[in-house]
Amino acid sequence: MSNGAAMTPSLPSLSYIDPSQFSEEKTHLFAREWMAACRSEEVPGPGDFHVVDLLGESVLIRRGAEGGLRAHHNVCRHRGARLCLGEGARKWEQANIPDAVSAAGHVRCPYHGWVYDVDGALVAAPHIGDDPSFDHEPFSLYPVGLAEWGGFVFLRLDLEAGAHLDAQIGEAGARINNYPLGDLRIGHRIDYEVDANWKIICENYNECYHCGPVHPELCALVPAFRNGGGQGLDWLRGIPHRVGAVTFTWTGQTSRAPFPGLDQDELVRHKGELIYPNLFLSLARDHVAAFVLHPKGPTSTRVECLFLFAAEEVSRADFDHTDASGFWDTVNRQDWAICERVQLGMASSVHTQGYYAPMEDANLDMRRYLHERLNRP
Repeated sequence: MSNGAAMTPSLPSLSYIDPSQFSEEKTHLFAREWMAACRSEEVPGPGDFHVVDLLGESVLIRRGAEGGLRAHHNVCRHRGARLCLGEGARKWEQANIPDAVSAAGHVRCPYHGWVYDVDGALVAAPHIGDDPSFDHEPFSLYPVGLAEWGGFVFLRLDLEAGAHLDAQIGEAGARINNYPLGDLRIGHRIDYEVDANWKIICENYNECYHCGPVHPELCALVPAFRNGGGQGLDWLRGIPHRVGAVTFTWTGQTSRAPFPGLDQDELVRHKGELIYPNLFLSLARDHVAAFVLHPKGPTSTRVECLFLFAAEEVSRADFDHTDASGFWDTVNRQDWAICERVQLGMASSVHTQGYYAPMEDANLDMRRYLHERLNRP
């Protein structure tokens, strides 16, 4: 049976459900790529720290006295104690054993008091550190690669992987250069637990063939998303809203000022970028919805949605994000629901492989992306 000349095979279904393939992705893809982890503003000043879970590894990000950020595995070299707990880490009512990070970024292990500077070097070990025969150097914290772009902190577990972050950002940086990403601030966040493989979520973001059936509110705001199954969308120029609408809110309007430096198209159109492997950016004139994917397993992904606004807007006493975040939350929940249905279908014994329709050409990026890094067909 012919599948039609215009149809292109997608990834095999096993790519979305097989634990061994997800394990391969963790080791040979995620660990070697720069993974978006948080915003720089979440570690605002000297002595501040932030704990993130990266592929099951706890990573401690600290800002030193000079203002720079460093990242290390969040584990003491002495007996393996977790140095700092992240938010929500306590599962029961524990004794108060506080994290200890100094204004210079030094961290003191809560177990036996070993102290590490912001570069990870062991600088104090009670009762043994003053012994001249004790060599501090072998007990430095294990480093994690860190780089910043657009106000985002990216981490890389494999220090031997050579690609610079700029190479991974690629041309996307130039396409959205007018948006002041680095100056924006988090106005709201929503975390979602999605029972779907991270690749399904990426592929869903990369096409609008599904927009008509899945997103009636979105298509009412952006009619171009339903025209021809989303064919012919000019993402370089941006996607136009309905007549009279200029941004992604329920009304298409906002009282927030547009970002300075936008061109005439960007003032009235919407842009989107997928920066592999785990950062989506949806950009409007007054806010950016940023999606950070945290793959947890072959059928599970945590999606952190950050709503970014100009700093002066967030600081206003009457700041209200709900016109944008409420609209996005509706669209997001529709996306996650349909992604979970796709995940369920992948487990069917008869569905060994899907197909990309002509208007889903962007999804082929996923096939190329995996082939280049894992040599998968």
